Amino acid sequence: MIHVVGIGLDGAEGLSAPVREIVDAATLLVGSDRHLGYFPEHPARRLVLGDLRLTLKSLRRKLDRAASARENPAIAAGESETASPAIDPERVAILVSGDPLFFGLGRLLLTEFPPESLHFYPHLSCVQLAFNRVKVPWQDACIVSAHGRSLDECLEALQRGEQKIAVLTDRENSPSAIARVLLGLDLPSQYEFWVCENLGGSDERVRSFAVNGEEAIAALDAESFASLNVVVLVRRRGEVGDELEIDDLPRLGLSDRTFLTFRDRPGLMTKREIRLIVLGELGLKPDQTVWDVGAGTGTVAIEVARLFPSSQVYAIEKTAAGINLIEQNCQRLQVRNVISIHGNAPDILDRLPVPDRIFIGGTGGRLRQILGVCAGQLAKGGNIVLAIATVEHLTTAFNWIRDWNWPHRALQVQVSRSVPVAHLTRFAPLNPVTILTITKPK
Repeated sequence: MIHVVGIGLDGAEGLSAPVREIVDAATLLVGSDRHLGYFPEHPARRLVLGDLRLTLKSLRRKLDRAASARENPAIAAGESETASPAIDPERVAILVSGDPLFFGLGRLLLTEFPPESLHFYPHLSCVQLAFNRVKVPWQDACIVSAHGRSLDECLEALQRGEQKIAVLTDRENSPSAIARVLLGLDLPSQYEFWVCENLGGSDERVRSFAVNGEEAIAALDAESFASLNVVVLVRRRGEVGDELEIDDLPRLGLSDRTFLTFRDRPGLMTKREIRLIVLGELGLKPDQTVWDVGAGTGTVAIEVARLFPSSQVYAIEKTAAGINLIEQNCQRLQVRNVISIHGNAPDILDRLPVPDRIFIGGTGGRLRQILGVCAGQLAKGGNIVLAIATVEHLTTAFNWIRDWNWPHRALQVQVSRSVPVAHLTRFAPLNPVTILTITKPK
């Protein structure tokens, strides 16, 4: 039996009494210089973990020779102590950080030794300590290791809008590099950004940083973080009271992060780049009546209303949560010409004023019925614009167009945003969208 012992920055003092007895009884200690340094007076032989695979192969050879010597003492008598050191296979302790099977050496050990020959004694993991230090439950956290890897997995977790993310860092994928990715994605979600250093040690430090612009990134670059650090990202939802500098906002093309979003689906909105194309395809003019069907958080409706204060915009949304978000976003952005309508389309549409323009962002699986009602209500020469994400809905829309024989055009839009990764830049794709514009004959 090989004993694999997890150890924290508090060293030998952090081990339980039974585990400390196992280490004290070991005849061979294996570990890094730091881990071995926690036991300066230990009489056992020492094997320093340098090249992991070479060291483990060396350990396996020593154990094999020891096992052979036990079975055949004559072989042992003919070998020198250097060639065949006296090792008791049941008294080998391998010292590792935290939990050996949590992004640790345990996985490699299981490829080098039979599972039945290994016994694991986990210590508190750095992620467990980090979430406890920031006082956030972590049973549903997304855990990413960027140690010796790329930040792709972290980037994907942020794009999914994971509520809690822990990132194991390294020199290249540092806290400031992670902050650059977070800022570069221009997410609709805001995240608390924590850096937890030397967890469990006497020099432990846990700090929160703002990641809200290039100045914040520069401040992180100027910081000197301990090599043993974990970044914790906790998604928070913006509140109505969060200040926006209205005069500093662009007239067209608001950032996704400007809007409050669904807590459980933060990415469920018409993204800025798609929104800009939709606004162009609508062919907007002043003093129009505009419908936004399946308005979600109200991003398109609000952009229309800000561009044309003299127009009347109706944001139709079937969920109470969506209606609440639309009204909150209108309040945040000081928009007063959006009327939120709570109800199911198409059932509620015949109660509304005749529209000059219609945007359909969500259909609840009733696209054909919604198109039929919208076509009947739309003013002559008006446009219906759809943002379609699935092949099935696109097929439904084209079948409807074939039956009605209205003029139309389609744009297949695939947008990728540049994202800084370490000292390089890569592109992170958004989901492809087909923008379909249908015009009612005059």
